[in-house]
Amino acid sequence: MSNDFQIAETENFSKKILKPEFKVLYNKIKSYVYPQLRKNPFFGLNIKKLKGEFKDVYRYRIADFRLFYTIVENKVLVIMLDLAKRKDSY
Repeated sequence: MSNDFQIAETENFSKKILKPEFKVLYNKIKSYVYPQLRKNPFFGLNIKKLKGEFKDVYRYRIADFRLFYTIVENKVLVIMLDLAKRKDSY
């Protein structure tokens, strides 16, 4: 049995990636970021756990964009919450 995490996308995330500004970025996310998150969504060069009100949310830095996700450990699941330009995300 594989210990890899599954990736799930929220409805909000799915709508956002259809926008023209995110189309090319989403292809990179699927081919580069998702494989990394499947192996270890907790730690990595571009991964940071948020604090305070969003303490259960992680962010993955992709150039000027931020990918936000949460982890459901008991279901081995990574849930994509949002994708935003850095200036609009915080």
